[in-house]
Amino acid sequence: MKTKGPLRHFIFGVLGLAASLAVHAATFVYVANADSRDISVFRTDAQSGALTGIETVPVGGTVMPMALSPDHHKLYAALRSEPYSVVTFAINPLDGKLTELARAPLAQSMAYLSVDESGRYLLSASYGGNLLAVNRIDGNGVAGEVLQTVKTGPMAHAIRTSADNRYAFASVLGADAWLRLKFDSHTGTLTEDPMPAYALPKGSGPRHFVFSPDGRFAYLIDELDGKLHVLALRGAGQTVKPIQTISILPPDFSGDKPWGADLHLALDGRFLYTSERTSSTLAVYRVNRVTGELTRINTYATERQPRGFNIAPSGRYLFAVGQRSTTLSAYRIDARTGALDRIGQYPVGKGANWVEVVQFDGSNE
Repeated sequence: MKTKGPLRHFIFGVLGLAASLAVHAATFVYVANADSRDISVFRTDAQSGALTGIETVPVGGTVMPMALSPDHHKLYAALRSEPYSVVTFAINPLDGKLTELARAPLAQSMAYLSVDESGRYLLSASYGGNLLAVNRIDGNGVAGEVLQTVKTGPMAHAIRTSADNRYAFASVLGADAWLRLKFDSHTGTLTEDPMPAYALPKGSGPRHFVFSPDGRFAYLIDELDGKLHVLALRGAGQTVKPIQTISILPPDFSGDKPWGADLHLALDGRFLYTSERTSSTLAVYRVNRVTGELTRINTYATERQPRGFNIAPSGRYLFAVGQRSTTLSAYRIDARTGALDRIGQYPVGKGANWVEVVQFDGSNE
């Protein structure tokens, strides 16, 4: 059947828009290399997962934690060498290249960065300074001055806001505590709770954590005892109940001591991944999205001393680096089982430790 007049123009317009979006759809991977003081930038082939090197960006300092703005158009990178600072980069959605926009002081050497849900505040945790901090982010997405610092117990390690932006949670490794702080998203102010949201067993060393997509659960990895905790959250995190503790260590673990590092949850919440540095392994768990509980699927060898890794927003690929390796491993994720299949290795800088992944589909350019 032939189409006529306006209908034909409408159909051609829709097809043209779809083709345009397909052309512009792109996924980019950013790797912080502490020892070579630069950031490696790659483009990912959506069909094969293969990476193509785009550029290496010098930053002039020991670059470690990074964070993305909510719209993924800005990348924030923390320098842990003096002067302690955060570098704001603009991300070009067409080619993934970075343009440095500004540098601003950080309150201390920061082990972790995150951005609140509004995109107006940069939160950070200092392992050596034993504190949390908030920096302003201006209307152009550029990180600015320090607004507040909050002292913690020893070795604050990570901080993130809840999905409703009412609370910030923070792990304090040396105090074996997971803190809850009220967060005022209008002023960027943190208010301490006199009691931790969750007190862990002595010597646990809580490190990084993530929330389930529906905000009902938190998953918290320990650095020192090889454990991963599942916490049920009630009332947007006003109450916290532990429901499961599970090992991150491979069955044949033979190291002197565990050394947990990072964890990430697939965007659909079906699979959780962790990294362990002593054994240089990744572990994958199936998530029961009703109860929050985890079932271990398998363990995989990866880059040496895997401090950082991340998952593509599509959920199809995982990218891992190691602090004692100069290559990045790319894995295909089995959509049914969550299993990993290594599909390639790519050169990165020295001391690779952090990975961020962004995906542009044309609509957010």
